[in-house]
Amino acid sequence: MKEFGGKLAVVTGGGTGMGRELVLQLAREGARVAMCDVSADNMAETVRLARAAAPKVTITSHVCDVAREAQVEAFRDAVVVAHDTDHIDLLFNNAGIGGGGSFVAGERDEWERTFGVCWYGVYYCARAFMPLLVASKDAYIVNTSSVNGFWASIGPDVPHTAYSAAKFAVKGFSEALIADLRVNAPHVKVAVVMPGHIGTSIALNTSKVLGKHDALSMTKDEIALTRELMKKRGLPVDNLPDEHIRQMLHQRALDFRDKAPTTAAQAAGIILDGVRNDRWRILVGADAVALDALVRSAPEAAYEPDFVNRITDAGHLRELTQATR
Repeated sequence: MKEFGGKLAVVTGGGTGMGRELVLQLAREGARVAMCDVSADNMAETVRLARAAAPKVTITSHVCDVAREAQVEAFRDAVVVAHDTDHIDLLFNNAGIGGGGSFVAGERDEWERTFGVCWYGVYYCARAFMPLLVASKDAYIVNTSSVNGFWASIGPDVPHTAYSAAKFAVKGFSEALIADLRVNAPHVKVAVVMPGHIGTSIALNTSKVLGKHDALSMTKDEIALTRELMKKRGLPVDNLPDEHIRQMLHQRALDFRDKAPTTAAQAAGIILDGVRNDRWRILVGADAVALDALVRSAPEAAYEPDFVNRITDAGHLRELTQATR
């Protein structure tokens, strides 16, 4: 699929970040786009930007929680009606959140919510839209995993289980689809995307999706729990006022978005180039490439305390790992 003009693309998580940039870049190239997100306001801004860049292209937005199968099926049905179509050409399973760090000590509801969005969102959308992909003459399903789909860590002392488990599942599912599609629908291709640290709002948006307060609105009980976690990581926060901790956490979320080595726009461009070049494995960012090589070269050492130092000494993932310390 060398050109996207005239194609119909479905993008999940289109309200911000890589999802928004995929919508914008596809629209500029003349693709019709149907996106979903849990935030109607964020999608409205994406639509405004897309229509400004490509006023003649059809862009539709649909509120959908991809972790709820009934909502995904309703989204699919709405796409068929809104675009008067019997097929789609591209499916970007991009939606994701963080959270669910500890399986042992964390809250089960948060763990399952994170796993639900990051894994079941991909699964439900693949199930719902696969017949429409198969009905196309030339189609691509693009599933966003992560570097945490081959390295289940953001540091030796920071549990990161729900997100990592989900992203491993997305990677494995995508790779398994290669043979499945070759046998049963050879005109449909699959790609798995593994981004490193990308400048998105995931750290800012996750609390809202999990039904929690954002950093600036955290309650005293939430601050107390956060303070204890920080102390376990060796941070000197005993005498910090609650408001300082709120500001610190908010700034970290902003830095994750604004100081990333790869922008969301750059990431979307790399993903679309991967599709054009018929690739099934798309690493996004120099940090993803370097981390992939390190894990492959020494898999038994990947979860040792000094492994992160090897990554940061090479100039990668500093903002990400510093945000968890």
